[in-house]
Amino acid sequence: MTETVRETRAAGTPAEVVARARAAFDSGTTKPRPWRVAQLRALRTLLVEHELEVAEALHADLGKSATEAWITETGFVVREIDHTLRHLRAWTAPRRVPVPLSLAPGRARVVREPLGVVLVIAPWNYPVQLCLTPLLGALAAGNAVVVKPSEIAPATARLLARLVPRYLDRSAVHVVEGGVPETTALLAERFDHIFYTGNGAVGRIVLEAAPRHLTPVTLELGGKSPAYVADDADLAVTAQRLVWGKFTNAGQTCVAPDYVLASRATLEALKPLIAQGIRSAFGEDPSQSTEYGRIVSERHFERLTGMVDHDRVVTGGRSDASSRYLEPTVVEVDDPDHPEQLVMRDEIFGPVLPLVEVDDLDAAIAFVNGREKPLALYVFTSSSRVRQRFTRDTSSGALAFNVPLAHLAVPGLPFGGVGASGTGAYHGEHSVELFSHAKSVLSMPTRPDTTVWVRPPFTALKQQVIARVAVPGRRRRSPAPPLG
Repeated sequence: MTETVRETRAAGTPAEVVARARAAFDSGTTKPRPWRVAQLRALRTLLVEHELEVAEALHADLGKSATEAWITETGFVVREIDHTLRHLRAWTAPRRVPVPLSLAPGRARVVREPLGVVLVIAPWNYPVQLCLTPLLGALAAGNAVVVKPSEIAPATARLLARLVPRYLDRSAVHVVEGGVPETTALLAERFDHIFYTGNGAVGRIVLEAAPRHLTPVTLELGGKSPAYVADDADLAVTAQRLVWGKFTNAGQTCVAPDYVLASRATLEALKPLIAQGIRSAFGEDPSQSTEYGRIVSERHFERLTGMVDHDRVVTGGRSDASSRYLEPTVVEVDDPDHPEQLVMRDEIFGPVLPLVEVDDLDAAIAFVNGREKPLALYVFTSSSRVRQRFTRDTSSGALAFNVPLAHLAVPGLPFGGVGASGTGAYHGEHSVELFSHAKSVLSMPTRPDTTVWVRPPFTALKQQVIARVAVPGRRRRSPAPPLG
């Protein structure tokens, strides 16, 4: 603890930290590819060498098991680093583009250059993955980075503040601990990009601060991600996958299925299968399972338990405030549009799964489209027609058939929202693209000087050349009358 405090204080004020990061970028330190590769390898070493400490911090903050910590946090970032290292040269290489005949023998290319100093504001629910994945993308693109981990996951924040300066370039990569005052102070500084993951309320605060310096912003938000179960779905497999997708990290996942839509017959068939899936995953008493997490704070625990209508519970519902335990819970919803129906008003972000009846496919699509665009949409079906309808007729950050969460594990897929669920996307090459500027570069030789054909005076010969070469198909026109 003493070491952590010492290193945090040594970092200085947010303004001083940002100034040091700016100086590092302006010096050119971060731009060479060898520096970027070295930082990514050092970050990978940090995660591998301190896997146990990371798992312990995640358990302290969220009750995560070591296996879940590796799958969803540490190992996730390691795999992202490995993928980035394999492809970084190709992603950052200048890209040639053709030039029109009128500009021959000029050469044109697109050069990806780093933006400058990036601010990453991370959330508490996956405090390693959602902090370090954007960090590694910004480093791969050649930026200096200031990271603000969430104070709501304090053990993980302290660990990152202690380890990051040991492994990464102290001049260019900085961790600022703290809460609202520190975040507010950071947002007052000039950055070249702000990357925020969290809820929409804070996202609006970030957007309000960004115009002061005309700073571009990426918002990774959330929302209510629906799951539609068609009548033709394999219900046994669907139930197991819904349980996994919903109750991983005790439901505190931005892309967890927020509610289930299905016909009455399908819902009735699903109920016992979901209950059995919960028992298979976490045993008869999930409070005794080492694989089931806890709610991050008392405030969130009270919010979630207040959502549960015990008269409508299908399975679960038990809780323990002393350990912030809320059992995996499934509830029925009669009127999803009723103002007092809390589970259908805001993103749940916890282990409560509402079941909502819809008449048919058209009603399900209308239900989804009648609300804000979700971060993810899951459809369980064996029908190509149903898949086509959801692909064509709905809008969401991601669309996955017959499996939740898994699209995050595909490095080539961009991860991000649309509308209220966020702006911008990252992962893999999309991260390098996000944290880079695509600079247009045109190079023209001075001999031969082909620009003579498009410079005045426009003689009859030049007009013929322009008509045939510069703008093919354009009719030759008579010279314009003199002005005056």
